Amino acid sequence: MTHPPIRSYVLRQGRFSPGQQRAYAELMPRFGISYSPHPLDFAQAFGRRAPVVAEVGFGMGETTARIATQNPQTNYLGIEVHAPGVGSLLKQVGEAGLQNVRVVRHDAVEVMREMIPAASLTAIHVFFPDPWPKKRHHKRRLLQPAFVSLAASRLVPGGIFHVATDWEEYANEVLAVFLATPELENTAEGFAPRPGARPETKFERRGLKLGHGVWDVVFKKRA
Repeated sequence: MTHPPIRSYVLRQGRFSPGQQRAYAELMPRFGISYSPHPLDFAQAFGRRAPVVAEVGFGMGETTARIATQNPQTNYLGIEVHAPGVGSLLKQVGEAGLQNVRVVRHDAVEVMREMIPAASLTAIHVFFPDPWPKKRHHKRRLLQPAFVSLAASRLVPGGIFHVATDWEEYANEVLAVFLATPELENTAEGFAPRPGARPETKFERRGLKLGHGVWDVVFKKRA
């Protein structure tokens, strides 16, 4: 008897605003990429050849949109399962006139395994993933050894794997997993200072005001 895979998410209904729904309906055909168990041709998907960064679990898309705006020379592939978040990012893409963002609404593990070619990504960003704080739910955490090793194989030599979390226990677990991944090496002694290229989100600023910490893990793919 085979068991279904353990997912790092639970699909919640969430609030799908009219603006998000409209952006999803109008812009997903233009900027969306359907899941397919075949390697993606980035040049064809983006209409140009440029470095590609994967934004995994981008939430409502605030950070992805800001980074893409600041770096028009780079292509950004957003991966998210929640429709309101996809609609939110697409709304921002439309409002800013961004051409360097594409979105896959599907499970990140399957996208990384099936659609992302080996040694093709300049960077992978996983900002504020669900920490699944209850111990019985830790198995649902995305950043486990198998996924980290898989994702690392998709980075070009010297490519960056950047994780940020406001959950200290999860941060320590992620750091330990990364340190145990032979393909990766740390860019700092332990946790990294917050890179200026990672925008602060409203969620993050609110947490910092309340005294919550934020931890950045920034590793690079060994040459």
